[in-house]
Amino acid sequence: MREENTEIIEQADKEIQSAETNISEQEIQRVEVKKSEQEIEVKNAEQEIEVQKSEQEIQNVENVEAQKIEEIEDVEARISEQEIKNTNSVNKETENNNYTILKEQNKDENDNKNSSKTKKRNALNKYTIIITVITILLFVGLAIFSTIFALLHTNSGKIANGVLINGIDVSNLTKEEAYKKINDIYSNKITENISVVHGDISTNNITPKQIDMEYKIDEAIDIAYAVGRSGKILKDNYTLINAILTKIEIKPAYQYNEKSLTDWIVSQQLNLPDGIKESSYEVNGQNLIITKGKQGAYIKQEELKQSIISACNNILENNIKIELPIEEKQPQAINLEKIRDEIYKEPKDAYYTKNPFTVYPHVDGIDFNITIEEANNLLLADAEQITIPLKITHPKVTTNQIGVEAFPDLLATYSTTFATSNKNRATNIRLATNKINGTVVMPGENFSYNKVVGKRTAEAGYKTAAVYVNGKVENGIGGGICQVSSTLYNSALRANLEIVKRSNHRFATGYVPLSTDATVSWGGPEFIFKNSRKYPIKIVASVNGGKITINIFGCKEDVEYEVVIQSQTLQTIPSKKVYRTNTALPKGTTKTVQKGHAGYKSRAYRILKLNGEVVSKQLLSTDTYAQLETIIEQNP
Repeated sequence: MREENTEIIEQADKEIQSAETNISEQEIQRVEVKKSEQEIEVKNAEQEIEVQKSEQEIQNVENVEAQKIEEIEDVEARISEQEIKNTNSVNKETENNNYTILKEQNKDENDNKNSSKTKKRNALNKYTIIITVITILLFVGLAIFSTIFALLHTNSGKIANGVLINGIDVSNLTKEEAYKKINDIYSNKITENISVVHGDISTNNITPKQIDMEYKIDEAIDIAYAVGRSGKILKDNYTLINAILTKIEIKPAYQYNEKSLTDWIVSQQLNLPDGIKESSYEVNGQNLIITKGKQGAYIKQEELKQSIISACNNILENNIKIELPIEEKQPQAINLEKIRDEIYKEPKDAYYTKNPFTVYPHVDGIDFNITIEEANNLLLADAEQITIPLKITHPKVTTNQIGVEAFPDLLATYSTTFATSNKNRATNIRLATNKINGTVVMPGENFSYNKVVGKRTAEAGYKTAAVYVNGKVENGIGGGICQVSSTLYNSALRANLEIVKRSNHRFATGYVPLSTDATVSWGGPEFIFKNSRKYPIKIVASVNGGKITINIFGCKEDVEYEVVIQSQTLQTIPSKKVYRTNTALPKGTTKTVQKGHAGYKSRAYRILKLNGEVVSKQLLSTDTYAQLETIIEQNP
C-alpha cells in the first residue's frame, strides 16, 4: 500500500512537473511573443514616444502571469482531490515546494518584466535626449540667424523689402531716395485735373492744388523706414518676413482747405443748367422783389467731397472722372413772415462820439407796405417774380448830415475837367456826382459805384451821350459817368484806400493818365473800394462849371503817408486809317466820321512816402488800350 502510494506520489510529481513544464514553455512563448511585440512598440516609440502603450503591454504580461498561477492552482487541486487523499503531509510539502518553485519563477519573470520595462524606458529616455538636443541646437541656430537678420536690416539704412507708400514701391531705398521718388509722383498729381461730369455736361475741372491739398510725405517715409526697426528681434523678424510675403502699404496723411472745396462745390451747384433754383429776394428802392425757385438737380455735397478727396489720393491713376452725385429736389417754400423779419428795420438817426471817435450811420426804416395776407395772395399768381411794395422811413438825421466836426480832416482830393458844351454828357456827370455826394463808408465796408449810383435809365434822368461800343464810338444812355468813377478812383488811391475791383477802358481816355481810369457799366464792369482805414470816411463830390471835384474826408491816423500815383507808358500802338466809300458825298470829297487815336500798354504804381522817404511801391495794374481807328468816308 505504501509502495502504491509512493508510485502514485511519484506519478503525481511527474504529472505536476510535466504540467509545470508545459505551462512554463507556453508562458515563455507567450512572453517571447509579447517581448517581440514590445520591441516593435519601442521602435514605434522612436517616432511617437507613446509611453502609455508600453505601460499597457506591461499590464498585459502581468495579466498572463496571473492566469498561469490560476492554471497551476487548478492542476494542484485536481491531483489533491483524486490521487493524494491520504498523504496530507506529503502534499503539503509538495505544495510548499511547488509554491516555492512558482515563487522563484514569478520572481524571475518579474525580473524579466522589470528588465524589459527598464530597457524601454532607457530607450525612450535616449530618444528624448536626442530630440531635446536637436531642438535646442535648432533654436540656438534660429536665434543666431534671427539676430543677424535683424541687425543686417537695422544697419542697412534702407527701407525694408515689400514696403509700399500709397501703391508706390519703396523697397530697399534710403529715406532720401524714397522721398525723391514719392515727391516726384505727388508733384505731378497736385496739378492734375480731376474731371467732374454730369451726364453729357462737363463741369469745371478741379485739381488738388485748388483745395490746398498737402500730403505728409515725410511722415509716411519715416513710418516706412521704421518697419522692422522696433528694437525687438522676434517682432522685427516677423514684420520683415510678413512684408516680403504679404506687403505692407502705408497711406500718407493729408490735409486740405475745407472751405475752398465747399466753395467749389457750391459754384458747381450754381452753374448746373438743370440745377435747383432756390427762391431769392432783394430790396430795390421801395420794392421787395421775390424770385420764385424751381425744382432741379441738387448736388450731394458730402458724397462729392469724399469722391474728390479719394481721387486726389489716387496717385497712380490719371485722367480721373467723377460722376456728379445728384438728387432731384424741390426748392424751399417761400416764408414771407421770415423775409419780413429779415428786412424789417426801425429808423435810427446818425450820430458820432468822441474819445474814442466813432461815427454811427443812420438806418432807414423798412417794412412791408401791405399786410402778410395780401403778400401771400401775390404769391399765388403764376409768375416767376412778385413785387411787394415797401414803406421806407427816413430818420431825422442822416449820416451825410453829420457836421464836418465828425470828419475833420481832408484825406484826399482829385479833379478832372469836361466840356460843358456837350449838355447830355454834362447832365449825366452831374447826376452821378450827386448820387455819390455825402456817402459815408464805415471801416471795413465796401463802396460799390453801381450800387450807389444805381441803374442809368431815362426815368432816372440820364441822357444819351457818346460811349465806346464794340470798338467804335456810339451814343448810349448814361455816357460820361465813367469820368465820375475815374475821378473817384484817383481820390480813393490818394486816400490810401484798398481797391477791391477796377477795370480799364477799352480805349484810352483823355481826362486821367493811363492806367488810372475806372470804367463802369450796369451789369458789366464795376468799381469797388474798401475803407481800409481805422475811422469812417465821407465822400464830398461836386461839379462846378466843367470841373468834377471829389474830396474824401475823415480822421487822420497816427501815421499818415504821402501818396504819389505814378503812370508809365510801356508801348504806343499807332492808330490806323480806314477808308469807306460813301456815294452820297460829292464826288472827289472825303469826310472824317471818327477821329482815332493810338493804343497803349501802360502800368501804374502807388508810392507811399514817410518824411520824404519811399516806404513802399505798389503795382496797381498793367493795362492795354486798343488803338481807335480813324474812319474816313470818301466818294472817289
